[in-house]
Amino acid sequence: MNTIAVSKNVLMIPAKKKIQKYAAPENMLRAAAYCRVSKDEAGQQNSYSSQISYYTDHINNNPEWRFAGIYSDEGISGTLTKNRTGFNKMIKAARQGKIDIILCKSISRFARNTVDCLDYVRELRSLGVTVIFEKENINTSSMSSEFAISLYASFAQAESESISRNVTWGIEKSFREGNVRYQVNQMLGYRLGADGKPYIVDDEAEIVRNVFRRYSEGYTPTEIAQELTDINAKRRNGSTVWKRNNVYQILKNEKYAGDALMQKTYTVNCITHDRANNTGQKPMYFVQNCHEAIIDRETYDIVRLELERRKHDSKKCRGRGRYSTKYSLSSLLVCPYCGGAYKRTTWLIKGEKKGVWRCKNRMEGKKCPISPSYHEDVLQSTIVSAINSFIENKVYNISDTGADYSENKTAEKRISEIISELADIERQMDNILSGISSEMFEEAGDELRELNRRESRISNELEEPRYKQGEYRRNKLKEKAAVNLMKGLSPLGSYDEKIISGLVSKVEAVSKNELYIILYGGHKVKQSIVKN
Repeated sequence: MNTIAVSKNVLMIPAKKKIQKYAAPENMLRAAAYCRVSKDEAGQQNSYSSQISYYTDHINNNPEWRFAGIYSDEGISGTLTKNRTGFNKMIKAARQGKIDIILCKSISRFARNTVDCLDYVRELRSLGVTVIFEKENINTSSMSSEFAISLYASFAQAESESISRNVTWGIEKSFREGNVRYQVNQMLGYRLGADGKPYIVDDEAEIVRNVFRRYSEGYTPTEIAQELTDINAKRRNGSTVWKRNNVYQILKNEKYAGDALMQKTYTVNCITHDRANNTGQKPMYFVQNCHEAIIDRETYDIVRLELERRKHDSKKCRGRGRYSTKYSLSSLLVCPYCGGAYKRTTWLIKGEKKGVWRCKNRMEGKKCPISPSYHEDVLQSTIVSAINSFIENKVYNISDTGADYSENKTAEKRISEIISELADIERQMDNILSGISSEMFEEAGDELRELNRRESRISNELEEPRYKQGEYRRNKLKEKAAVNLMKGLSPLGSYDEKIISGLVSKVEAVSKNELYIILYGGHKVKQSIVKN
């Protein structure tokens, strides 16, 4: 170990000289430059080319410098350094000891994020690399420059945030004017045309129509996904493997009906570019009939309302268990005593397995000891007999005067009342806030908190009447579809799951000898059990 005596009792161990892998000639500093423009526009392109040309000449014309490269990023935001390939290559080269000086037009070109800017400047200075910002006339080799860098970087970040707000305002203004920004790169059934609007791809559109048709017939997304996988239907990415989420994405996409819902997501932070789903934080903009539809309006509305119904029923369970479509009767047959759904089970009768339908709650030992059970073949024959009587008697008319109509009117009235109450609460809160000083705010806090609790409670009360309103609309659409289906039918020879689910809204178990069969449209008949 080499040591130097610096006093009687002290030895100095000299610092190790850093051996650089790429050493520059004596007395010459290796100089590089960093250039960036943030948008792919003509004016910015000229600036970009000018920066590269200027720094190439500037470095080569300085006798004390040796050219160490131009690092650049084109059309990339400066708020996040992780996305800038050229910048990261320059930092890597500095860490390898290939650079002594970095030239940059301004701090805003280097970084619009204050934290990133200071972190990299400090790291480069620890590596012995000087950064020169020409516009601000800052040389980081001076210890006093850090405050100025922090100040200017903060200005640059504030400017970036201001630009982001202006861009957001411009986008929202465009949304308000009904200008749709189409993104269909991952969307089955459409491609973007030269006019900026989507056009239909026929073979893919047929897959989309099949998805909507199957769902409206009562199939689950899992069942539809399996069907599409079995026939090797191609998704947009070329895969022939379908999952339930792939089906849901199609069913929930309003663009298939020719509409566009804009601002589904929003930028949370313009520095990190994090985005989040818009669940009410920002306004949304809905434009109808803005491009050619793949799905007709009626089918789309039926599916949308059916999605809401299944979600509501699964969430609430409504005393009937989760939604199931393995058998159409799973969602049709209802117990008259407890309101629970019937469930299919298998009994061994005389050595043969037979399907039997029983109240789910009774099967699980819950508060329903007297509900009747039905053999499946008998139950199906009874329903077919009722349907055939409707067909033979040409029962096609739909009336709008029943219990559903009355319930819908009640729901509409309640929705109107709740909205009025919420508006009144908002006015009260505005009056309190506009009439108090900062000193009075604490005193008014209890009143504001109480109003806020009321607002939250009343808002939650909207869910049920809106659900009932949606159910009424869904039933009216199903009624119309049922009438069209009935007109083209001849009496049924056997039980057909999909025809039954298209015509029948409910089957009520009256007793072991009778059922109520209720069609979409409100027609109801008491049907005696048909003995096979």
